[in-house]
Amino acid sequence: MNDGTITLPWLVIRQDDNGNRYRVGRYATRAEAQKIADSLDDRGHKQLYWVEQIGQNGQSATSTAN
Repeated sequence: MNDGTITLPWLVIRQDDNGNRYRVGRYATRAEAQKIADSLDDRGHKQLYWVEQIGQNGQSATSTAN
């Protein structure tokens, strides 16, 4: 991060029961993103939440489903 910007490479993604996917938020660490995904998942709704990491090219590099 030499240019002074903050990098938020971890995404929390939500998929509803119709298959639509939405970005819930971006986070600095995997642990922070996973904590948010877990707290949303614990609410008991039918939506699926997972964590993805954005790669250097802006594409999703990894994903961790709950």
